Amino acid sequence: MLVSGSLLIGGGVYFFKVPNGFSTGGISGISMIISKLRPGLSTGQLFTIINFALLILGFLVIGKSTGLKTVICSTLVSGSTWLFEILLPMDAPMTDQPFLELIYAVMMTGIGSALLFNSGASSGGTDIIALILKKYTKLDVGKALLCTDLIITLAAFPVFGMRSGLFSLLGLFSKAFLVDGIIENMNVCKSFMIVTKHPQEITDHIIRVMNHSATMVDAHGCYTGDDVKIIYTVCRRFEAAQLKKKIHEIDPDAFVIVESANEIIGRGFRAV
Repeated sequence: MLVSGSLLIGGGVYFFKVPNGFSTGGISGISMIISKLRPGLSTGQLFTIINFALLILGFLVIGKSTGLKTVICSTLVSGSTWLFEILLPMDAPMTDQPFLELIYAVMMTGIGSALLFNSGASSGGTDIIALILKKYTKLDVGKALLCTDLIITLAAFPVFGMRSGLFSLLGLFSKAFLVDGIIENMNVCKSFMIVTKHPQEITDHIIRVMNHSATMVDAHGCYTGDDVKIIYTVCRRFEAAQLKKKIHEIDPDAFVIVESANEIIGRGFRAV
């Protein structure tokens, strides 16, 4: 997950952001701006230099909370961008459709960032700046990160021109929504409430076949007047169809409520 996410970010930066001047925040944005103003250094080289400088600063100012995963991912992102420059040199955008390339730039970096965040890591860079700002100001991390990236993005207007600046601003806000949406969808599970007269067979399937657990409570059906059991359980999205089919086979008259759960914390799912 860490390698895939890092390579997606590196590829999105090199193949789509750099050729079009899409400075959507982050260290990639700073590197692109400096590279444009000082042509002697490439974006990949600057990306690597600034990232390592910020990692050292992070350890000095905020300590071990910088994190080993962030060090690994930061190295992979900047290293892959530099490697792409050497192996696949580009002197112009891939197409003459900047909006299409903006979509791919946002998608690749957004999906990559979501994979890292979902694994408890980040690509470093402006995340470290945000943590330092949080330590010495009243800003929380989210606001500090937005302020940092917004300043970098606004710098694209005088450096790359109005068109690239507007695209960069659009890309910055699009990426924020995309990352949140991807993380939410990656963690979506299904919550089941099953009202049935055959609880034992259903719970046996949940425990022995699906390797999940369940909670059972006694209930009384107000309409039928029958004593029934209510089973509560959760499963991953791809398991839901199988469980619904099995419930119908065991008890065609079962009353089942299925809801989406954005996140489940506990044994067998995610730690806190």
